[in-house]
Amino acid sequence: MRLRLFGLLIVASCLATWLGTGSALAEKRVALVIGNSAYKNVAKLTNPANDAALVGGMFRKAGFDTVDVKLDLNVVDMRKALREFGSKAREADVAIIYYAGHGIELDGTNYLIPTDAALETDTDVLDEAFPLDRVLFAIEPARQLRLVILDACRDNPFAKTMKRTVASRAIGRGLAKVEPSSPNTMIAFAAKAGSTASDGDAKNSPFATALVERLPMPGLDLRKAFGFVRDDVLKTTGYKQEPYVYGSLGGDDVSLVPAKPAAAPGPQANPHDSVRRDYELALQAGNRDAWEAFLQAYPDGFYAGLARAQLKNVAAEEARAAAAAKARQAEDEKARLAAERANKAEQEKAAAAAKAAENARLVAEKAKQIEEAKAAAAEQRRKDAEAAAAKAVADKQAAEKPQVADSAQKLAAVAPTSSQPGLSPQETAKLVQSELRRVGCLATSADGDWNASSQRSLTLFNRYAGTTLDAKQASFDALDAIKAKPGRVCPLVCDHGFKADGDACVKIACRTGYRVNDDNECEKVQDRKPVATREDAKKRDTERKQIEAAPAKPSASGQMLCNNAGCRPVRPGCRIGTPKIGPHVAPVAGAQVEVCD
Repeated sequence: MRLRLFGLLIVASCLATWLGTGSALAEKRVALVIGNSAYKNVAKLTNPANDAALVGGMFRKAGFDTVDVKLDLNVVDMRKALREFGSKAREADVAIIYYAGHGIELDGTNYLIPTDAALETDTDVLDEAFPLDRVLFAIEPARQLRLVILDACRDNPFAKTMKRTVASRAIGRGLAKVEPSSPNTMIAFAAKAGSTASDGDAKNSPFATALVERLPMPGLDLRKAFGFVRDDVLKTTGYKQEPYVYGSLGGDDVSLVPAKPAAAPGPQANPHDSVRRDYELALQAGNRDAWEAFLQAYPDGFYAGLARAQLKNVAAEEARAAAAAKARQAEDEKARLAAERANKAEQEKAAAAAKAAENARLVAEKAKQIEEAKAAAAEQRRKDAEAAAAKAVADKQAAEKPQVADSAQKLAAVAPTSSQPGLSPQETAKLVQSELRRVGCLATSADGDWNASSQRSLTLFNRYAGTTLDAKQASFDALDAIKAKPGRVCPLVCDHGFKADGDACVKIACRTGYRVNDDNECEKVQDRKPVATREDAKKRDTERKQIEAAPAKPSASGQMLCNNAGCRPVRPGCRIGTPKIGPHVAPVAGAQVEVCD
């Protein structure tokens, strides 16, 4: 079947299903979220509790009737939670269980592990853990959709200590492949069967982060959403972790958040409104998948040309990011060889590769700027065209109904993007955030949360653009004002070791013998002199005392020369004499000198 883009109208045959606009509002949807972090007999996990809180919040924002978030469940509490949720699932249309924690595969069966499990032997798994079938049994009564999401594909912490009662018994990595027997049932793994998942270095795992980004998109089919989740996790983990989905659904689209109902067509409905809304949603997503899906749905026409310009801009950004990553790798290799004092030929080869990679990065950066300018120009053309169309409609209304001409002209004076139908405040905020990122005023991601960081970014835009927009809320007036700026507005802030060059950050190159200091300037490398340690001073003092304490050895003549500094033997061929002084100066009594012939 043809995949539809985010906001496409739902066909009439789907109106009778749970995705229909009438029935979707009456559906009962329930979710159980479990996060096991504080294990008692193995090392504590950091992320599951955070992931459970994040995913639970996603379900609440999606309008679920019941969302139970349970943390650090032992075997008794876990059994109770599944039993109680099973009762709720019997009255629900949609039932979802999300589990984050340790899981284990034994003889091809997957088990979820409570926090108090010891698992000293392989047979203890049967008594101390919960088979995946028990979880599926809890959601089975749901009438329309049954979904289990398992972020439990980590390394098995019990494998090294667990005793096997049968030597040939297999305890595999990650979880085993499953095939649900119930219809309309899906099981999503954080990693493909037989592989393990990563917790990542952030507060949340890459899998949980992708879930809350993709699943709540209105009208987006779950199979498509999990496809986006897979792509996001692969990119985040350097293609080391691949999420996987088992099970099957019917031919109709099944979304976590139903698509917004389309406005009833009136006598003055614009036939391009749906295309424009879909274009805005693709612009909000801003990635390759969204633009390719839009072009698949609308391969021709005015908006198709704009979408191709945006797709080229995305491709240029991907090429720029790849070139920047390659340049960093080449520079790191050059620094490594220099630190290891590799031979001159290897260092010269690495330096040449780093220079070539840096040149490629600059070329990609320039290409990105060109495509970005073209995309901005395309957006301006769209704005002008939509404004002209709106004015034409208003003029027609004024001609047909003179009594409302004043109101029609007022409406025509407002740009179409200032009155977008069907966009929620969160979607509006995400569009404004995306534009703020484009003009260099927002460094964080466009997540639709108009928080203090977004307000500061709009305030920064006001300062440098000379506008007086209300920073407390994301409005279409702000969106129009930001879109009117074709290039960067806020100053470019570069990382240490880089400097601003137009709209790009370029690496600071210091000549030989110089390095970049903390002020981002080149300074000469100072040779460090060896610092005398306390042990060195102590050793010198000991040697001096030993020399002073040693008795002086007489010379061959047996004479010794003594003064205030001590005594020493007279050198061979020399003798002790009286110092010669001026004729009118009396010699000092007892003064001696060494006189040599």
